[in-house]
Amino acid sequence: MIDEPIRIGAVELKNRLAMAPVAVYKAAEDGRITAESCAHYQQRAQLSGVGLIIVEHSFVSAEGQAKPRQISVSRDTDAIGLSALADACHNNGIAAFCQISHAGGAARKSVTGLEPVAPSAIVSSQAFTEQEGDGAPIALDESGIARVVDAFAAAARRCWEAGFDGVELHSAHAYLLDQFYSPLLNKRADGYGGTLENRLRIHREVIAAVRAAVGQDFAVGMRLGGCDYEEGGATIVDAVQAARILEAAGVDYLSISGGWHAWRRPGHSEPGWFADQAKAVKEAVGIPVLLAGGVQTAEDAENLLAAGACDIVGVGRPLLKDPAWPHP
Repeated sequence: MIDEPIRIGAVELKNRLAMAPVAVYKAAEDGRITAESCAHYQQRAQLSGVGLIIVEHSFVSAEGQAKPRQISVSRDTDAIGLSALADACHNNGIAAFCQISHAGGAARKSVTGLEPVAPSAIVSSQAFTEQEGDGAPIALDESGIARVVDAFAAAARRCWEAGFDGVELHSAHAYLLDQFYSPLLNKRADGYGGTLENRLRIHREVIAAVRAAVGQDFAVGMRLGGCDYEEGGATIVDAVQAARILEAAGVDYLSISGGWHAWRRPGHSEPGWFADQAKAVKEAVGIPVLLAGGVQTAEDAENLLAAGACDIVGVGRPLLKDPAWPHP
């Protein structure tokens, strides 16, 4: 099944393997793409044979930067370097998406020079390790939310103009969109909090704004941290309901991951450790579902596809160690 092609919106992938977005932080201090960044992706495009490369999380606005040397998609001038990344993939016959993100309450003032913002004034799980001493973020008001929506749309436009085939909106790993989705981090009492539909309101607004900026032929997906694996957090039931809402809002695919605990799942190390969640989502929607986490071999990927856990398998850290994975 790995070698079967699949379509994501208007984009056709030559097979069912994707290089998952794993941050390597090889950009310049101000987020510009460097020769080192391009070489990293070009090497894996040349050697791996995957059908899709998803470039690591890239910040949509200065306040949303998670770490130093993270890639920026926050300025029009970023399109020059982004074009080089897209070309590195396309020159080897591989589709290229860029994951675009806002760190929200996991951003650090020591990195951005700005006060972190979030749906509620709660320190996120990411910030427990990344934001020591910065304190709680500022809760966004509606005008601030509108600025975030506009920032995602502008970032997606830059990726489109740079020649990427799509973007992946990052709503996982306790970053901003996931902070709105998670009941652990969203304690708002307005139209952006409370019910699942309200907690996904910003997601629907981002999807609509991005689609208006890039048109219908550009793939728009979302990485969804469907489960928090914490008492009182998002569950598989929430993930399935959210997937239906996001599909109706217009995403072309969903990449299933974790929320509060980031890309990890406590107590699990088996291939595809989010497989139960991804399979439940796949059975509820008609768009492709991508699953990453713990995949080490091509056999692992085949088994997950055969079990109906997903439509596309994402591989991250094995490709960091061996750019030619899964080929000898």
